[in-house]
Amino acid sequence: MEQTDEALVERSRNGDESAFKHLVIRHEGRVAGVVHSMLGATPEAEDVGQEVFVRFYQALDKFKGESALSTYLTRIAINLSLNEIKRRKRKNFLFTRVEEGRSVKTPDDNSDMNEIVTYELNRLDAAFQSVVTLRMIEGYSTEETAEILGIPLGTVLSRLSRAQKKLKLVLTKHLAT
Repeated sequence: MEQTDEALVERSRNGDESAFKHLVIRHEGRVAGVVHSMLGATPEAEDVGQEVFVRFYQALDKFKGESALSTYLTRIAINLSLNEIKRRKRKNFLFTRVEEGRSVKTPDDNSDMNEIVTYELNRLDAAFQSVVTLRMIEGYSTEETAEILGIPLGTVLSRLSRAQKKLKLVLTKHLAT
């Protein structure tokens, strides 16, 4: 019989490494999806994904279970991803996606729509990017997105609307060419 997250967290608090390993296996896909949506398939994204579970392990005693574990882990993933985005900007780093060992900096005439959308999503401000990632890519509800980001529901709706308008504007230009 499969144990609940709550039971596995409690066992982890008591030093059961296999319980923590089970939590990681159960939630690593969602965490990786969030991080890759924010940062791309980069080595930094892998580091952030691992750091999510390191931070969670260090904070096991602080986790009160007031929200679902998946929500808590997603919040950590978003915050660490936003930190990485800020670090990249400080270093004047161009957002890139690593695909098959090559960097894709800007889409060209031969780019498929996924590359173009990914490029333009990465060009959004981090606040907009996190809302779009959670709401439209990861499929969280508006309420869950607000809870994960720790912002009011109206702010989620406003940022989502503004992000969609920005994306529509730039994507329309790509379609016209």
